[in-house]
Amino acid sequence: MPRQPRLDVPGTLHHVIIRGIERRRIIDDDRDRNCFIERVAALSTDLETPIYAWALMKNHAHMLLRSGPGGLSNFMRKLLTGYAVFYNKRHERHGHLFQNRYKSIVCEEDSYFRELVRYIHLNPLRGNLVEQMKELDKYEWCGHSFIMGKRGNDWQDTEYVLAWFGDSKWEAKRNYHQFVEKGVSLGRQPQLVGGGLIRSLGGWSQVKALRRIGDRQMSDERILGSGEFVKQMTAELDLMDKYRITPQQREETVVNIIQTKCRDKGISIKALQNGSRMRNISRVRKALAVKLVNEIGLTLAETARQLGVSTSAIAKITYGRTNKYKK
Repeated sequence: MPRQPRLDVPGTLHHVIIRGIERRRIIDDDRDRNCFIERVAALSTDLETPIYAWALMKNHAHMLLRSGPGGLSNFMRKLLTGYAVFYNKRHERHGHLFQNRYKSIVCEEDSYFRELVRYIHLNPLRGNLVEQMKELDKYEWCGHSFIMGKRGNDWQDTEYVLAWFGDSKWEAKRNYHQFVEKGVSLGRQPQLVGGGLIRSLGGWSQVKALRRIGDRQMSDERILGSGEFVKQMTAELDLMDKYRITPQQREETVVNIIQTKCRDKGISIKALQNGSRMRNISRVRKALAVKLVNEIGLTLAETARQLGVSTSAIAKITYGRTNKYKK
């Protein structure tokens, strides 16, 4: 069966897994690690691609990120090509360094964000790069230590992660650490590294149980989420096909609409995009969401990125769904 195209919609949450070809090493020492992470940092900033969780192992790497305006493929092409050239030249080798296709799974944010952050950040512990949590708290090659404040950088979006765990930074760090620590006993959790209905729902028995009561959920191996989320994402792709304009044209149109609306209503774009819940700003955000989705054909995920809220918040505004959202 031919491989399906990637779901490369700007603003979508992705769990990305990069593996060395034939499971060979992609990292030999700290100089390699520094080069890889420096490239991630630079591209995250340049291509407006927020990174929420990451772990750099010996023969693979994990990242939880939100694709920027140019999409995921642009970010990954620049990252993997640039690093492979560096690695091959430094280690005097030739040929492919990575598997031909990195694995990217579109994730339902409300259901899986916290679980994926925990799963990714426990990789060094499961892979025996560290032996216990107190070592992981300070481990340099994983995003966990940066969320805990043991190390610092200016590119990882730690504030967004902590917002899922508490209102104050102190409370959020405590709750986050407890949540990660509880995950140690859960093991490898294969349902979090592959899409599809069976993995998402917890096994074939769960699928059969739903089907016995007439709930025939839609599934897609590229997506980690409920049947309703799969339907939503595939519908967005159909919508993108309908509105065939270049990413640059779409971006310019959207920016103009947002600027005009904010100017007319006397509010700042910064307040709108920072997730403010003031009544007048919420009203403008709702009006913009409806226009961008229904009239411009913008995807829910990209609309969410432009308006400073989650995809599920835009779904609630445009389709009347009741999912809780963060930010």
